Amino acid sequence: MQTSDKDIFERLRAGETISPADTQGSRLREASYATMKLVQQMNNSSDPEKIREILSQITGKEIDALTTVFPPLYINYGKNTKIGKNVFINFDCTFLDLGGITIEDNVLLAPGVKLLSEGHPLSPGSRQSLVPKPICIKKNVWIGANATILQGVTVGENSVVAAGAVVSKDVPANTVVGGIPAKIIKSI
Repeated sequence: MQTSDKDIFERLRAGETISPADTQGSRLREASYATMKLVQQMNNSSDPEKIREILSQITGKEIDALTTVFPPLYINYGKNTKIGKNVFINFDCTFLDLGGITIEDNVLLAPGVKLLSEGHPLSPGSRQSLVPKPICIKKNVWIGANATILQGVTVGENSVVAAGAVVSKDVPANTVVGGIPAKIIKSI
């Protein structure tokens, strides 16, 4: 079977770069528009149960009753997002999850946090391609307001990402990082 014959969503989960000429590329857009419809419904609700119910539809996985989401929350696909127990997602967060996003238990996301598991090549000739790499936010992490976590990053257990940081490399467990690009500030 040729690569282009394999399911595009399987190839994304496997970390395969997707060309703009991919024969299944339209499936990505269709899935995103279907997700946008659900995201709009979720973002127009103030009922915590309804918000969790719609987010469960978006992700295809049940959202824990102790998880709290303050809309708006923006997600481009949803099926590659896993959210643990007792997670708090504050206003105006964005998840680009075609590369995969895992948020473990007891994570706090402040307003405006962006988890971006997708990128593009540097070369102008191939820049329209989509490069997916998973993000993993380990247990007990706190990510400050307007921080951005880029593709391929793991934020270690109990760590803190300072407000406004741009994280492009893995964060060791039990550390505080901040800045652009984020650097270790201290150990916890």
